[in-house]
Amino acid sequence: MAVTPDHNAAAGTAKLRRLFYYNAGFLRQRRVRRILQLAGYELKLGKPTADDQIAVWGRSPYAARGEAMATRTGAGLVRIEDTFLRSLRPGRAGEPPIGLIIDETGVHFDAERPSKLETILAEDPLDNAAELKLARAGIERMKEAHLSKYAGFDPAAPCPEAGYVLVIDQTRGDASVTHGRADANTFKEMLYYAQEDNPGARIVIKTHPETREGFRQGYFRAEDASRKIELFDGAVSPWALMEGAIAVYTVSSQMGFEAIMAGHRPQVFGQPFYAGWGLSEDRNPHPLPRRGRVLTRAQLFAGTMIKASTWYDLHDDRLCSFEEALGSFEAAVRCWREDHKGWQAAEMRLWKRAPLQAFYGTHKRIRFGKTEKGARRVMVWAGKARENDTRVRLEDGFLRSRGLGAALTPPLSLVLDDLGIYYDPTRESRLERLVKSRAQMRDDQTARARTLIEAICERGVTKYNLGGDVPDLPEGQRVLVPGQVEDDASIRLGAGEICTNLGLLRAARAAHPKAVIVFKPHPDVEAGLRPGAVSAEELVGLADVLVERASADALLAVVDEVFTMTSLLGFEALLRGRKVTTTGAPFYAGWGLTTDKGRVPARRGMHVSLETLVHAALIDYPRYFDPVSKRPCAPELALKRLAEGGYARGPANRALAKVQGVFASYAHLWR
Repeated sequence: MAVTPDHNAAAGTAKLRRLFYYNAGFLRQRRVRRILQLAGYELKLGKPTADDQIAVWGRSPYAARGEAMATRTGAGLVRIEDTFLRSLRPGRAGEPPIGLIIDETGVHFDAERPSKLETILAEDPLDNAAELKLARAGIERMKEAHLSKYAGFDPAAPCPEAGYVLVIDQTRGDASVTHGRADANTFKEMLYYAQEDNPGARIVIKTHPETREGFRQGYFRAEDASRKIELFDGAVSPWALMEGAIAVYTVSSQMGFEAIMAGHRPQVFGQPFYAGWGLSEDRNPHPLPRRGRVLTRAQLFAGTMIKASTWYDLHDDRLCSFEEALGSFEAAVRCWREDHKGWQAAEMRLWKRAPLQAFYGTHKRIRFGKTEKGARRVMVWAGKARENDTRVRLEDGFLRSRGLGAALTPPLSLVLDDLGIYYDPTRESRLERLVKSRAQMRDDQTARARTLIEAICERGVTKYNLGGDVPDLPEGQRVLVPGQVEDDASIRLGAGEICTNLGLLRAARAAHPKAVIVFKPHPDVEAGLRPGAVSAEELVGLADVLVERASADALLAVVDEVFTMTSLLGFEALLRGRKVTTTGAPFYAGWGLTTDKGRVPARRGMHVSLETLVHAALIDYPRYFDPVSKRPCAPELALKRLAEGGYARGPANRALAKVQGVFASYAHLWR
């Protein structure tokens, strides 16, 4: 369950408080202005009264202007700072934050006086079970996805050989240092004790991302390196660095907070917000008596990320919970990591290029056309891949669109598979590996998958989300037989001996001689776009009811079983608790969830939960694109868009769809 801070929930109804500013940054940074407005503040220029407030950025050099005005007028101060999960690159690179810490009492890195965050950590019970559960899940999700304040790095980038003492550098003169009761000598002292405490150990000094990108200098320089001391400026995952470290030394870096979350007990020489709570070795000579409480990691995380932070939903322009912001950030970071080096797309039809550019060309535009030599990875539509093709296969996801792909409706989800493709059982796919890797899931992962299943069933979402009434069906055991496109790759590669709709109907009738057999043709076949039609004469004696243009969700609600070759309807039936029999080897067969009459790869040979299959197939495997905000998004938001509708494909695709209808028998030309 998402937990939303009280001020977020109340912001929409409370009267806006006047907030004056004297820093041009507030004028330039539209995202910051919008978050403040949603949080209940009206930013204004001019002279405040004693009843007003003044916004300043932390304790930046420009904050003095606002502080002076507050002294003259008696107005209150509101100090603004970035949250601890911010963006791909530092703010100095021009990226807006996904959240703020809005503090009317102080600022979290200033040890001289209490802040909102410190007060929360010191006085809040921090015993809300839902918040602590979310905090523990947040720690694990950030660790697994290698998320940090600035997440524009490759998690696979090489770190120093494990077994080092990690010393964390910061930017020279940073406010968190100067107001954390530290200075340049503190960094020298930290390096001295890192060597003294760990005789003979290698020391790795990690430089700050802003130092690496040339924005600001750090406290350590090349002359500090020696045979045992290495300056390391690689753009690597802090979580990977923590894993290889035998000890962590910091002054006041956020990486000290992440070190605690990674299971370390860092040596802390300044007085950052995370020091003084029993989770670090605090070596500053001036301890803070205000911080005498002992917290758990989950309590520290909950107070920092859930209670003290204000998060922004950039898809729907509203404040949101930490959980929602985390899902959005995960999607954005995955997009950058997979796409920033650029893609080459081979053999792509014209109508697919715009949606693909939106999905995979945000950070570097896709090149379409013949494969060129170079560092770019190459993607190819899975159906056009050749045997032993080394290109990455591309295919629709399982929560796709409101309308058919064959009708040129752009997808909300796509999958890239570097091993095979999910519908081809002749070789291992990335999806298979993901299912196996999720065989033992954390409680929060199981809960997320279960919540997704419940939302899909409650909202009636399927792959294409086509409407249509279901006729009254005869009483008795009802078996749904979904028709498929007979030249589809999933049939050619995964159907096995039964590879036609007529053959499937005969097998279903033989298995259920007294049941009510309900035959539903594939929507593409109904639309006349793909082969696989079964004539009325052929249905006699095999199907009791022919259901055309009916909602798949509504149909699944009134049948007892699905009997299929490889149709995705089998997976959708599993989500709704229906029995499923397969005659082929679809991706959801072979995991102990279906009755398998076909030949399923022995390599699957394990039983997994439905939640495991769903997490792999709907959360881990696909990428999702929000057609409203035009950004990568979490599966939960894609599900919401599919359920609510309200978005449309562009006029160019609509025109192409009309042309396609005229030439339906030539579907191979545009697929």
